[in-house]
Amino acid sequence: MKIIDTHAHIFPEKIASAAVSNVGGFYSIDPMAHKGTSEDLLEAGGRIGTSKYLVFSTATTPKQVESIHNFIMSECEKHPEFVGAGTMHKDYENFEAEINRIKAAGMKGIKLHPDLQKFAIDDEKMMPVYEVLESLGMFVITHAGDPRYNYSHPSQVARVASAFPKMPIIAAHMGGWGMWDDARERLPRFENVFVDTCSTYSFAEAETLRKSINAFDSEKIFFATDYPMWDPESELEKILSLGLPEALLEKILSKNFERFYASI
Repeated sequence: MKIIDTHAHIFPEKIASAAVSNVGGFYSIDPMAHKGTSEDLLEAGGRIGTSKYLVFSTATTPKQVESIHNFIMSECEKHPEFVGAGTMHKDYENFEAEINRIKAAGMKGIKLHPDLQKFAIDDEKMMPVYEVLESLGMFVITHAGDPRYNYSHPSQVARVASAFPKMPIIAAHMGGWGMWDDARERLPRFENVFVDTCSTYSFAEAETLRKSINAFDSEKIFFATDYPMWDPESELEKILSLGLPEALLEKILSKNFERFYASI
């Protein structure tokens, strides 16, 4: 089966070790599964035959936005397997020009991690950013859900989805990490909400994941690994172990994202 990984974090070689350590500390994961570099991602994903990766990094300060974009664009030029997403910070001032810059470079969306960035996905300062993204036909992929915080609760994702119905939103972790019931209750009704599967198998029972998969439109679920947190081989084994119908599995592993990305 063809495989596309729709959620992979990459970092420049010189800071990868520190970046991976910081993320691992945020989630109390020690050690992280991989190094966080492009070359390591390609090696790890290659072991399961991954053909494409949606890659990104997250700006935790406004000054990181442009350097992250330059890095992601450079890596996408080097590696045809990569499609890149940008980032944004609520306090970055020249967001419209920068979003236009990354769109011109071929990026079709941005990645947010509200819990790591320490601002709510429905923060009023983000609304003009979403207006620009919606006007340009671009998407948002966002970390969703964390019981420790109130930045990306499924209800907050739902507020953004309702306010910007033409902006596709990929709500990671089946719409709400550790908030599976809330995600199933609030998000499937939105035509513009999609979900990915990463960082779910280690935190929810198989039956809970099957319920979540069944709650969403079968064409709006994307396979993802959350590299470098988890190993692609392990993540593939876990989704295969759910016993999903082959036609649904093929959609999740690649067909859904191919269709989605082509439509943007």
